[in-house]
Amino acid sequence: MLMITAGEVDRCLTHSGLVETLREAFRNGAVQPVRHHHTIERPDGAASTLLLMPAWNDLDAAGTSDDSHIGVKIVTVSPDNNAVGKPAVMGLYLLMDGKTGEPQALIDGQRITQWRTACASALAASYLAREDASRLLVVGAGALCPFLARAHSAVRPVREIRIWNRTPANAEKAAAELRAEGLDAVVVSDLDASLGWADIVSAATISTDPLVKGTLLRPGTHVDLVGAFTPTMRESDDEAIRRARVFVDTRAGATKEAGDIVQAVKSGALKEADIVADLFELTRGEKAGRESADEITLFKSVGAALEDLAAGIAVYRASRG
Repeated sequence: MLMITAGEVDRCLTHSGLVETLREAFRNGAVQPVRHHHTIERPDGAASTLLLMPAWNDLDAAGTSDDSHIGVKIVTVSPDNNAVGKPAVMGLYLLMDGKTGEPQALIDGQRITQWRTACASALAASYLAREDASRLLVVGAGALCPFLARAHSAVRPVREIRIWNRTPANAEKAAAELRAEGLDAVVVSDLDASLGWADIVSAATISTDPLVKGTLLRPGTHVDLVGAFTPTMRESDDEAIRRARVFVDTRAGATKEAGDIVQAVKSGALKEADIVADLFELTRGEKAGRESADEITLFKSVGAALEDLAAGIAVYRASRG
């Protein structure tokens, strides 16, 4: 069994390459039960969350056992980790042979998550963002921030990047990392003004209060909501949902777990039937993405186990040479 570190994952993947891998994965599909979601209460501080995300591709569809795999990601989300200098999200990914169940690789779960989450957002943007989208606003400067900036830049001609975070020092750290790679990234303190500036707004936070205000979005904006992975969290307000054509990564996951969707349905700002498409329908050409230059599009992801499976297989194959 291979032990694959974060650095090795980085060497195995490219953002444009993984976007295409995910496009093919959603076209082909996989068996992916709705993830297990458990709250772990703490005597003091915020509760942690334990996520178990299994998936496997069909042996008959794959054709041979060499192409068939089982995977499961074990993730913990501990919001108070920032206070002790540790990432909020921790995890491991176990890839197994689809026929025998033999473990094939144990992969750094945080890095797999960062890559596949950002590239799933970029996959959605390839259908939903204007082709000339050049101004990107990233809301939240956690570990995912630079990955989102790189992934969106891989599918659209992003020339300017603004980063907003409650703690400006963290935003500056992310911006400096991107500038070192040749990207034009700066920190901003006025979130509202930047919402009206951006062609793409990509939010990755654990906020429970809406940060993306619909009244401030200009026509043609694409909104990418990555955080708010529980029904009690939310990154956008009702007006953002009302003004947008709404898309999700998976209908089952988003309508059950995504606070931006669950709360909007509860308030009446959105009906489940008004969700235009998920990534399966977009990648298979069953539903249309952006239909005009002026419309606002909104994509909400909570993560799909087939994304981890596809990324894990890609890393495993690249590691074997």
